[in-house]
Amino acid sequence: MTDFIFVGLDVHQKSIDVALAEGSRDGEVRSYGKINGEPSDVDRLFRRLGYKKDRLRVVYEAGPCGYVLCRHLHARGIHCTVVAPSLTPRRAGDRIKTDRRDAVTLARLHRAGELTGVYVPRVEDEAIRDLTRAREDAKSSERKAKQRLNAFLLRHGRKYGGPRKWSRAHRRWLSDQSFEHPAQQIVFQEYIDTIEECERRVARLVEQIGEQVEHWPMKPVVEAFQSMRGVSLIVAATVVAEVGDMTRFDEPGQLTAYLGLVPSESSSGGRRKQGGITKSGNGHARRVLIQGAWTYRYPPRVGRRLRDRREEAPSEVCKIGWKAQLRLCGRYHRLMARGKPSQVAVTAIAREMAAFLWAIAREVPVAA
Repeated sequence: MTDFIFVGLDVHQKSIDVALAEGSRDGEVRSYGKINGEPSDVDRLFRRLGYKKDRLRVVYEAGPCGYVLCRHLHARGIHCTVVAPSLTPRRAGDRIKTDRRDAVTLARLHRAGELTGVYVPRVEDEAIRDLTRAREDAKSSERKAKQRLNAFLLRHGRKYGGPRKWSRAHRRWLSDQSFEHPAQQIVFQEYIDTIEECERRVARLVEQIGEQVEHWPMKPVVEAFQSMRGVSLIVAATVVAEVGDMTRFDEPGQLTAYLGLVPSESSSGGRRKQGGITKSGNGHARRVLIQGAWTYRYPPRVGRRLRDRREEAPSEVCKIGWKAQLRLCGRYHRLMARGKPSQVAVTAIAREMAAFLWAIAREVPVAA
C-alpha cells in the first residue's frame, strides 16, 4: 500500500486538475496543477511524473465526459477507478468548492479507501445503451408533442369524447378538425406532423435496437429476460445495457439497491421509519422495470406473444419466468387488498422482477 501513488483527477471538457497523494497515511497530499483535457496531455502528465505504471492508482468522478479517459488509461496499463459523485464523502461545514480542492480530496479519499467505484461498461454495451437512451429521448419528444397538441385543442374548445386518445378513432377525429383562421390551421397541422415524425423516429430506433442486439455478446441474456412477463425486447435491452453483467452482484438485494428500488429508511434509537424507494442508481432501468410491472395486474397466463418469446429459451429459464408470474400476480392483488396505492404495489413488483431477472442471468452463459 505504501508504494502506491494516488492520483486524483477533476475532469472537465477542456481541462483536468491533478492532485497527488503519497501512499502512506501521513504522506504528502498536494496539487500538481492543471493540464489540458486531451488524451495526449494525460500521457505527457504521467511521463513527467516518472512513476512506474503499476504504482499509480488514478481516480476521477463519473460525469458528462464518460469513460473515455478510464479506457485510455487502462489501455496503457494504468489502474484507473471511476467513482460515483453521489457517494463521495463531503464535509458538512465545507463551503468552498474549487477544481483544485476537488482533485486533492479525491486523491486523499482514494488513499483512505473511502470511494465507491462504478461499473465501467464495455464499449459494445455502452453503444447499445446509447441506442436505448436515444429511443427513450424520442419517446419523450413524442409525449411532449402530443401534450402540446392536446393543450392547443383544449384552448380552442375541441374535446374528444371517446374512451382513449391516440386510438384509431381519435386519429380519425383529429383528421376531421378544421379552424377558421389560416394561422391556427397551420399550427394544428404542424403539431400533427411533429407527432408523426416522432412516431417514425421511435419506430426506426426500435428496429435498430432489434438489429443491433443480434450482434451483441449479451444477446443470450436479452432473449432469456424476455421469457418473463412484462419484459419485451426494449425492456430487456435497456436493463442489460444499463446494468451490464448482473452476475457481478452476489445477491439480488444488491441489484435492487443499485436500481434504487429498495425503501429508504430513517431510524434512530427505538424508532424505525421507512419511506419511499431511494431512487438512487440507474433510473433508466428502474423506469422500464416499473412500466413492465404493470402487466402483473392480470391473472397468470402465457399469451401468444410471451409464448413466442419463450420458444427457444432454456427450460430452467422458462420455469423461473412462470414462477415469477405466479408469485408476482398474487403479490400485487394481496398488496391491493391491504389498501396499498397501485403505484406502491407496482413498485414492489418491479423490485421482485429485478430479483427474478438476476436469477435468470445466472442461468445464461455469455461469451466473454
